[in-house]
Amino acid sequence: MKPFPAARGVLLALLLWGPAAAHAHELEVAPAAVDGFAGWVGEGIRHILAGADHLLFLFAVLLVGGSFRRILLLVTSFTLAHSLTLGLTALGLVTLDVRGTRWAEAAIAASILYMALENLFLRRHGHRAGLTFLFGLVHGLGFASVLGGYGLGTGLVPALVGFNLGVEVGQAAVVAFLVPVLRIVQRRPRLHSKVVRLSSICLAGVGLYWMVARAVG
Repeated sequence: MKPFPAARGVLLALLLWGPAAAHAHELEVAPAAVDGFAGWVGEGIRHILAGADHLLFLFAVLLVGGSFRRILLLVTSFTLAHSLTLGLTALGLVTLDVRGTRWAEAAIAASILYMALENLFLRRHGHRAGLTFLFGLVHGLGFASVLGGYGLGTGLVPALVGFNLGVEVGQAAVVAFLVPVLRIVQRRPRLHSKVVRLSSICLAGVGLYWMVARAVG
């Protein structure tokens, strides 16, 4: 398949996906639907796999490629950061009202837009691990907004641990699928350059749309 028709397909998918996923962290499952530690793990997996903004951010971060060690560093930075703010928010050490949550979601969308623009205009990305950590802190607030919507009460600790574990399991599954595909593309420099450019344009458009939609409520 030629890269340009494929890119058009990706662009169409993102444009169709964008309006549907503009508000990605609205609670969709009633609290009673989560049963025990395994249920929280499953809910974490479900949320990360359905969380278009988190997955697109990871895609934007990993799109430019790099060594396995570098990819591991980037993913670890993101994981540590969002686990930190998820825990602090769930424990009540960081609080967000409705307005704060809306702006956190807008910032998550902005993180996709920024990474996409970096892919387009920067040739070197040596600072990306630190930047991924900073943006990961904001993504953790998005995870926390979902977890906090359940009214956890005395079940806070198992819910927090199980949900976060589920998020990491789902994230690891996505990365395990995505990285080999990107590395295959990376072996063909001309194709890789086109994929990075066209995908980043699509990501920037979706990130901008989400950012504006979430900021205005």
